[in-house]
Amino acid sequence: MEPNSNFTENQLLLSSAQLQEQLEQQKALASVIVRIRESLDLETIFQTTVTQVRQLLNADRVAVFQFDLEKDWEGEFVSEDVALGWDSALAVKVYDHCFGEQFASSYQQGRVQAVADIYKAGLSDCHAAILSKFQVQANLVVPLLREKELWGLLCIHQCSEARDWKESEIEFIRQIADHLVVAIQQAKHLHEVQLQAAELAQAAQRDQVIARIVDEIRSPLDIETIFKTTTQEIRQLLQADRVAIFSFNDDWSGNFVAESFAEGWTPLVGVEPAIADTYLQQTQGGRYVNNQTFTVNDIYQAGLTNCHITLLEQFQAKAFATAPILQGDKLWGVIAAYQNASPRQWQSYEVESLTKIGTQIGVALRHYKLLAHAQYQAEQQKTLTSVITRIRESLDLDTIFQTTVTEARQMLQADRVAVFRFDPQKDWEGEFISEDVVPECNSVIAEKVYDYCFGENFAPLYAQGRVNTIADIYQGKFPGCYVQILEKFQVRANMIAPLLKKGELWGLLCIHQCNTPRYWQPSEIEFASQIAEQLGVALKQDSYLKQVQMQVIQLAEATEREKAMERQELLAATIDKIRQSLDIKTIFKTTTQAVRELLEVERVAIYRFNTDWSGKFVADSFKDGWIPVAQAQPIIIETFEDTDDDNELPRNETFVPIREGEKLWGLLVAYQNSQPRYWKEEEINLLAQVGVQLGIAIQQAELLEQTKRQTSELTQALQELKQTQTRLIQGEKMAGLGQLLAGVAHEINNPVSFIFGNLIHLNEYTQELLNVVKLYRQNSSLSPTVQEQINKTDLDFLIEDLPKTLESMKVGTERICEIVLSLRNFSRTDEAELKPVDINEGLDSTLLILGHRLKNNNERPAIEIVKEYGTFPLLECYPSQLNQVFMNLLSNSIDALEEKFKTIQQRYLKLSQTCPRIPLTIWISTQAINNQIVIRIADNGLGIPEEVRSHMFDPFFTTKAPSKGTGLGLSISYQIVVEKHHGQIKCSSKPGEGTEFVIEIPSSN
Repeated sequence: MEPNSNFTENQLLLSSAQLQEQLEQQKALASVIVRIRESLDLETIFQTTVTQVRQLLNADRVAVFQFDLEKDWEGEFVSEDVALGWDSALAVKVYDHCFGEQFASSYQQGRVQAVADIYKAGLSDCHAAILSKFQVQANLVVPLLREKELWGLLCIHQCSEARDWKESEIEFIRQIADHLVVAIQQAKHLHEVQLQAAELAQAAQRDQVIARIVDEIRSPLDIETIFKTTTQEIRQLLQADRVAIFSFNDDWSGNFVAESFAEGWTPLVGVEPAIADTYLQQTQGGRYVNNQTFTVNDIYQAGLTNCHITLLEQFQAKAFATAPILQGDKLWGVIAAYQNASPRQWQSYEVESLTKIGTQIGVALRHYKLLAHAQYQAEQQKTLTSVITRIRESLDLDTIFQTTVTEARQMLQADRVAVFRFDPQKDWEGEFISEDVVPECNSVIAEKVYDYCFGENFAPLYAQGRVNTIADIYQGKFPGCYVQILEKFQVRANMIAPLLKKGELWGLLCIHQCNTPRYWQPSEIEFASQIAEQLGVALKQDSYLKQVQMQVIQLAEATEREKAMERQELLAATIDKIRQSLDIKTIFKTTTQAVRELLEVERVAIYRFNTDWSGKFVADSFKDGWIPVAQAQPIIIETFEDTDDDNELPRNETFVPIREGEKLWGLLVAYQNSQPRYWKEEEINLLAQVGVQLGIAIQQAELLEQTKRQTSELTQALQELKQTQTRLIQGEKMAGLGQLLAGVAHEINNPVSFIFGNLIHLNEYTQELLNVVKLYRQNSSLSPTVQEQINKTDLDFLIEDLPKTLESMKVGTERICEIVLSLRNFSRTDEAELKPVDINEGLDSTLLILGHRLKNNNERPAIEIVKEYGTFPLLECYPSQLNQVFMNLLSNSIDALEEKFKTIQQRYLKLSQTCPRIPLTIWISTQAINNQIVIRIADNGLGIPEEVRSHMFDPFFTTKAPSKGTGLGLSISYQIVVEKHHGQIKCSSKPGEGTEFVIEIPSSN
């Protein structure tokens, strides 16, 4: 129908019904959108949607159909709302073989199918049959597209009769479908996020397990425990049927050395014989040598050789993942994870975990090998040390030989260790003189041996100190006579080290392995060589001992004669040493040691008397095994009383007095602690002479110490006098400066006060005159002359500008008043005593005075001041002195910032580069903390080096040029804060970052 300008009553009713229908649709649409936003559960969203849509459209069935992406347009209904009397379509598999040809492309383009009557719409027979199966007579189908792919269909079925679908209904269903697509995408994204979260959680759990395994591997456990723990943990981590560690032999065969497997599988450790993988033997480790992993998801689908598959079937494996275990650069073995029950798709992170564990096992093996090697070397050194000790402790050659062969055999775990000695009277004939042998082997003691080919083949080499090793006597090309001799002693492998005495071959140290071949290690060869060398030393000692025993008797008499001469020489040397030094401790140490050596006693001590005749030992020299007596508590020695006993009686000590002038200072005592001794008169006389020299040395040392003390006191007094004089001069300068500032402030204050006071009246008078002029201009007829003059003078401008001029003069005078007040606050000439003041006000006054230095100039930009003042009561202090401290610290900060700017600018000039903006900042903060006022002054200058900072509060210490600093600013500041105000001043600095000074002053001084 064409619309008319005049609506009939029926048309109005029709429009009203359409509006009501659209309103209901919008309500349903809004409800669906709300449910989609409220819930992330797709089933709930679908069920809510189909229920409300069916009720709104009064249809017989509304359902959501989902395609199976793995199959060709096959799918099922996943949600529906159906009226009573009609069959449910849920979970019914639907496959329309002609769907792809007729509808797929249209639905993928977002087109809607509306069929009023399936029997009149010209549908294909297969399509009509499927719709009839669900009792459908009319249907409306809207595609559900997820990311431009056809996910499913939203179906509205009319089963009872045919139905003409309205355009508004089609549009409404299309909108519903759009929002369902949003919900489907949301559900997909949620599912992806949940999967990612689960993967991250699994990864975190894997990392934790791997970290725990690594910690256990690195812990100081034995290697078998590490293997056992590792295989158990990694099998649980990978959820595999078996995890095993395989170790290679020298011929690239190998054995399983550790494993963990699930219940029901056959063990591989200790059951399988040596496993020979021909590929690994031919390639000497294959890919594993290059640190590569190997994974097979299905042994029957991976193209493996038949022999490889057969070997894996023995392990009951259907899938496996392996990673190499490298001990340093050498392939030690493989760690393998097996899936026995079924094939398995190995993930990259699982292989990576296996690789990490393999690497850590390699590190553990290397550490274990190094530890074992170190322990073995330690045992060797221990045995070697024991042999050396026995050699030094004993002079009996037979005891030395027997001890050596016993400990060497135990250390090397050999079957026999023996010492063979050549008979110097015969040509390379000799016998075994000492041995240690296991019970299974025969003894070779006293066996005569003559090897007629020894001189030709071995003697020259042994004479050069070379060690000979044979791993198997039947594998080398040795002379028959040599093999026969070794067979006689049941030797299969041996190691021979020569025993040299004064460069000549004295004998041999023989290490025999009787039952099996043995590959001798370099450390074992070195050990045998060292043992043989030490036995050579023992042979030399034995030779020297015999010579010494012959010479002892000859030297005894000569020694006694020389002792007297030596004592006189030592006495002269001792007196010379006493006179060379003026340090009393050095004299005591030298004297006691020299006298003890001179008299050959066990202890010599110096005893000093106190005023009450008690005393203490101040120095002693003693032999090893005795405890010192010097620095003991004061004691009274009763044995020193009644000393006129007969010297012919034996006693443990003798002593002589030490006199400082006429005063008895102490005693010089010689002890024989182990037994009484007959003291000879010459020994007592010698001791007395030393005591006299000690008295003279003590007197000289005392005079020297007194002189040094007086000199030090005078030097210190002079230094303090200089510092006091300089500080007084500086204080007078600051006092004069304060009086000058106060005077200048006073002289400026008088005229400024006059100007400021008159400005108030001038402003009032001017305002009255301006009011009169305005009134005159309004109420009087101006003469032409007056009017002309007004025009010439621009009276309106004058009336407007004159008040502004007066206001500017007022601002200027107020600024001058502030400056005058700051000068007075800084100088505070009337506040030389303690007085409560506002610290923040003092800081502001100091900043105002330094304002000209803070502004920008031709050499640098302006310095920024950042203030953070706290609120606290007035502080009782010396205001002018604290202001002086603030002035010193702030001036130093300004100097540091100027130096920083100059340094950085010159650096960029040298590089011919544009200098960036350099921030120059000073931070000032005040606060009250724990009954103290804390003032912080910091800058971002170049900082102060530690070697400068440790001396910065010393008087006259400065790093500035002579014309720029006296070195007294910080010293005086320290005195003002610490001594005057009982506070603290501290400095912290980081070179290149800046410096901060912290002043702490008690709240009540």
